[in-house]
Amino acid sequence: MVVVLELLPLLLLLPLALVVVIPIFHRRGRLPPSPIAIPIIGHFHLLGPLLHSSLRDLSLRWGPFFSLRLGYVPCVVVSSPELAREFLKTNELSFSSRIDSATIDRLTYGSSMAFAPVEAYWKFIRKLTMNELLGNSPVRGLASLRTRELCHFLRILADKAERGEAANISGELQQLTYAVIFQMVCGSAAAATSGMDRGRVEEARTVVREVTKIFGEFNLSDYVWFPKRLDLQGFRKRTEEIFRRFDTLIEAVLCEREELRRMRKGEEEEEGVKGTDFLDILLDHLEDQKDENVPFTRLHVKGLIIDLFTAGTDTTAATTEWILSELINNPRVLQKAREEIDQVVGKTRLVNESDGPNLPYMQAIIKEVLRLHPVSPVITRKCVKECKVGKYIIPVGTILFVNNWAISRDPKYWESPLAFRPERFLQDHKEGSKIGIDIKGQHYELLPFGSGRKMCPGMNLAQQMLPTVAAAIIQCFDLNIADSLGHGSILSMEEGSGLVIPRLHQLVCVPVARHSLFTTILEPES
Repeated sequence: MVVVLELLPLLLLLPLALVVVIPIFHRRGRLPPSPIAIPIIGHFHLLGPLLHSSLRDLSLRWGPFFSLRLGYVPCVVVSSPELAREFLKTNELSFSSRIDSATIDRLTYGSSMAFAPVEAYWKFIRKLTMNELLGNSPVRGLASLRTRELCHFLRILADKAERGEAANISGELQQLTYAVIFQMVCGSAAAATSGMDRGRVEEARTVVREVTKIFGEFNLSDYVWFPKRLDLQGFRKRTEEIFRRFDTLIEAVLCEREELRRMRKGEEEEEGVKGTDFLDILLDHLEDQKDENVPFTRLHVKGLIIDLFTAGTDTTAATTEWILSELINNPRVLQKAREEIDQVVGKTRLVNESDGPNLPYMQAIIKEVLRLHPVSPVITRKCVKECKVGKYIIPVGTILFVNNWAISRDPKYWESPLAFRPERFLQDHKEGSKIGIDIKGQHYELLPFGSGRKMCPGMNLAQQMLPTVAAAIIQCFDLNIADSLGHGSILSMEEGSGLVIPRLHQLVCVPVARHSLFTTILEPES
């Protein structure tokens, strides 16, 4: 008690000292204007649970280029395509790193491809992943796997439709995308050979969802020095619990695969066979260690796997949910999409991935959904090299927020930006036409997958899965929404929080089968 009383004058002076010292530190770089900050916490009080929405509201007052301070960390926020190009293309090398945190570092084993700087390890693992898993050729080569899982998903909905029961579309889509990613990484027979029964698969999916959620939250201890050891928000406790659960699951998969590899090693050596799936390829590299300049350990394997699971599962599932939600709320668009599918595919077979290029209206729907509900609502980068943008100097360590969500809803660049109008991306649409815009990171008014070296490596997979899964669902079923999810026939479109922005409420619908011709396709698996 005596010690506390002796330190009281110093504690009372601390806020005043911070008011004086932090602005001096802040002016080391000439940052753009900012709102008034509160000592110690900076501008945290201005941010709500939906970061993209909070930053958009601030930009309405401070313009498309302003600065914030989160604790002691300087930040800049940009909300225009021109500024996005300036930072993500012109000054890309200065912003070649994503932000990291104690939580990210722990849950990715300090080996994340997504959050690693553009250095030797990142180049090695990015090249390996694109060549063997996420590039155009390997993605096309795994089309049959995705078709099999899609048919399994549709059988579940068909069973619900036959019994007149509601289906948790959100949960089933997560299960579908997790099954696809798991088998793409671990092999099509992995669910059987690794002992991944239904309970373990559900546990793994739950953990991946929790990882994605915690990655999208702000931990005050990453930005303010004094509470680092206090764990005021419980992040450390949550992180350790998630880490323990995921590590147990992935360690079991790795041990079972290594045992299988030992059993088949003699046969493979005789026949000159190497690993046949991505996990085998990773373990081959782990054993060979060909490049001594790039360390590759068991922790790197685990870190990459959780990268792939978190990046691939929630993003695809959440975007498909938004597609279905927009189509339910826009019956005219839904009917037009079905007419296109019937014309191109017919009513005697299920739509497949090869039909995608012949479904321009469905492709336009995907673009419009990604505009309104981008996979990365806020693109974040960390400044690794001081740079000058206009009259401002951005110092090393500054966090960049590109408000992708705000840009894609800005009336300066989009006519009727809040309206769901896929026609804006079609060739024969003249008014407010955006036919020349793609989603590959070159048009800065539409960056759902980011831009540059750090753009999402799963874009090729998403472009194959999204139109096919959505088209198959609306081809086979009507979806009748539960009254509690909307107002009358209009579905609530409130957003949830997280690294990937999901629907606030899960999509629960009663599926109604549309065609008896799909009976054979949707028969229960033997």
